[in-house]
Amino acid sequence: MLLETIRKEKIFQPDSRRVIARFLFAGEERAKRLILAILDLSHKQQEEQFDQVIRKYSRRHRNIRKRLAGHFRRLIPLMEQMELNPENLREHLQLLIGSYFTMEYSIEAAAFFNPSIVEHPDQTQLNTGQKRIIISFRATGEGHISSIVFREGILDRNQNIEIFEPGMLLEAPEHVKNHVYHKKSFLRKLREMCDESGQHNEEAYQTISKELQDTFTYDELKISLQNAQAVLEVKQENTLFLQEAKWLASSNYEMTFSTDTSLSERVIFPIADTERNGIEDARFVRFVSESGMATYYATYTAYDGTAILPKLLKTHDFLHFTVMPIHGYIAQNKGMALFPRQINGRYVMLCRIDGVNNYIAYSDNINVWREAKLIQTPKYPWELVQMGNCGSPLETEAGWLMITHGVGPMREYVLGVSLLDLDNPEREIGRLSEPVLMPNAKERDGYVPNVVYSCGAYIHEGELVIPYAMSDYTSTYATINVKVLLAEILKEEVAST
Repeated sequence: MLLETIRKEKIFQPDSRRVIARFLFAGEERAKRLILAILDLSHKQQEEQFDQVIRKYSRRHRNIRKRLAGHFRRLIPLMEQMELNPENLREHLQLLIGSYFTMEYSIEAAAFFNPSIVEHPDQTQLNTGQKRIIISFRATGEGHISSIVFREGILDRNQNIEIFEPGMLLEAPEHVKNHVYHKKSFLRKLREMCDESGQHNEEAYQTISKELQDTFTYDELKISLQNAQAVLEVKQENTLFLQEAKWLASSNYEMTFSTDTSLSERVIFPIADTERNGIEDARFVRFVSESGMATYYATYTAYDGTAILPKLLKTHDFLHFTVMPIHGYIAQNKGMALFPRQINGRYVMLCRIDGVNNYIAYSDNINVWREAKLIQTPKYPWELVQMGNCGSPLETEAGWLMITHGVGPMREYVLGVSLLDLDNPEREIGRLSEPVLMPNAKERDGYVPNVVYSCGAYIHEGELVIPYAMSDYTSTYATINVKVLLAEILKEEVAST
């Protein structure tokens, strides 16, 4: 039986109608002018404008009044600088001011790509051979700012996916910065970040070190940074270093979605300063502990416009999420992917610390990674530029099935498959000499031409299900028989020895 990759006809399309209400702020001086202009309107004009806002936008958002009120509250410190008392303003005027500092953002308008697939926490009320699934996507809108969005569906015994109709009343989460930092680990990560971006400043580093307590909160850090800024000479390199410290501290947070939202309506949009330019390529995995408890993790890359910061997302129910930065030497490049269970009592991660080769890392702490070993280098013509993983490995009786991406001539991205040893995954058992998926005529045109890419696959009913992006614009999926795939890998390995 010959190895065959079956492309499915299902297309996961971006929908420009799916919008969130974002805070809009163009600087203090413009904001002050705008607030005074709104207050200068007559009562009738204020009421008419507010009525129009509610009439136009109340059906496009779950609770537009709550969102406008939240944006108004963000202006209170500025209004106090202007010697205005916000409490003296009528409620509808507060909401009207909030509306002038709000914009709709179409989260999927530019692209809907780089999917990963995991088993849904709820597997009740299904027929034989069915599996309820969650597919995550990188959604990109205006300004190429990326967020994480979800689709729910059912995968049947024939590998056909029925996607539930996505909701249109999108919600960003409420978030709480309640993390307590430890000075030693915080300073270590700060040094790693700034060394990587070329912004390390020893003078500023030592000044911050003296200001910080052994443990501190985000608000306490801001006070320490203000004290450090008062001591340091006013120079751009000092300012940048202090800003990096603030960005790092803002990276730990928790977020919770309303229970009356469907999963497809929950949008993980950039919250921390470290990710203000995007949340990229989340690789979700259902991780099962030695006690049998399942936790969902996602490794992703936060980008602030200058530096990248690998981060870890954790959830049990896709309602409440915890976010933390990944520490350690190997946390300096994109494409980290966690194994779905511990091996020999340790966490295991695929990574690519040099941008070209595949590495494997081990750790006793899920967000601290300091050891890495080279396991794969480009070998075939279609991967000579670079290679990397396409999500977490999948466990089979023969070994860990690892989907890789390879970059060859004309910056064409293709997908390959390798097999790693179950007990010693740094040992490669075999690797296909040819890609299992290359961009065809229908897939090679898009935002980034000639690219097929995945962030995580799934095995169901003996078939490998690979969701993948087509040239960074839209997504689809393909299937491969696992038994035939493993036989092909092992056959090639025998033939090469």
